[in-house]
Amino acid sequence: MSLNDVVIISSARTPIGSFRGSLSSLSAVQLGSIAINGAVENAGIQKDVVQEVFMGCVLQANIGQAPARQASIGAGLPVSTPCTTVNKVCASGMKAVMLGAQSLMVGLQDVIVAGGMESMSNAPYFLQRGETPYGGIELKDGLVVDGLTDAYGNGHMGKCAEGIARKFDFSREDQDQYAISSYKRAIAAEELGIFEEEIVPVTVPGKRGKPDIIINTDEELKRVNFEKIPSLKPVFCNDGTITAANASSLSDGAAACVLTTSAYAESMNMKPIAKVLAFADAAVDPQDFPIAPAYAIPKILERANIQKDDIALWEINEAFSIAGLANIKMLNLNPEKVNIHGGAVSLGHPLGMSGARIIFHLLHSLSSTQKGIAA
Repeated sequence: MSLNDVVIISSARTPIGSFRGSLSSLSAVQLGSIAINGAVENAGIQKDVVQEVFMGCVLQANIGQAPARQASIGAGLPVSTPCTTVNKVCASGMKAVMLGAQSLMVGLQDVIVAGGMESMSNAPYFLQRGETPYGGIELKDGLVVDGLTDAYGNGHMGKCAEGIARKFDFSREDQDQYAISSYKRAIAAEELGIFEEEIVPVTVPGKRGKPDIIINTDEELKRVNFEKIPSLKPVFCNDGTITAANASSLSDGAAACVLTTSAYAESMNMKPIAKVLAFADAAVDPQDFPIAPAYAIPKILERANIQKDDIALWEINEAFSIAGLANIKMLNLNPEKVNIHGGAVSLGHPLGMSGARIIFHLLHSLSSTQKGIAA
């Protein structure tokens, strides 16, 4: 059985809002609807052409059943469109795109929307069901429990990242310099208007009778204070190296794309912006999660039958600065080709969105003949 070639026709993302910031009045599914609608409009197709939707979303508590379906219907897609929500933490949005590509490769569908969404600002608190104990009750932060804590007893994900910093001998200064570089690259990209072609503006209802507000730029970049970065205290342990500045920030946002097969695109006069050459998953010890890309990337190169030197640009998810540093070191990458317009450290890291965002940004950064990898 021969597999279909898969192409991406369009993509769109919301601006990324800071924690409890400009987008906090919108739920994850509302943000997802905006991204899906933007991607479909950018593709120039009717909404009933889309045959299936895959959307990543990690913090699903209290947003209702079937978040992907809510986002799809909210974007105006037919109620007959099947939808699947993907939860693979930071890789959720990327895995959604991979699942969409797989369906197209084997001929199950012709046109698919895939991406990811998250509102970390709206993650609820949890109260254990049962009798109310004497002495009071305990509320648990759903954001921390379901989004930021290792499920196997290794504590906060930041503690796991501290372990990677020690293992690869990266200092606090190394990570601070990486973070500063990420911010400067992202700020420069924004000033040049590089993110504008990716972003679909979001209208936020005004408060107390005030006019609605249109959000069309990423929020986190405006909050950085470079002078304070070296003096910030470690977050996860007293003698640690990870701070609020050299880790990614809690954020809100969504991103989506339209995928189809090369044959269908040609038959419908669609103009692809990229071709999917290969994809791969990799799993490591949960406490070593920041270096999983270093194990997935060799698989991708082998499956695509290309060499590392064939790759023009790399997008590595920056859950922490140490993730960028460690993967660059393990794969012996040229830092000048990695996250050239900044990453999650500077832009923000909405969990379900981030994996999709780095794919779509890569598409906009490459020329028509270049190859890139997002991981």
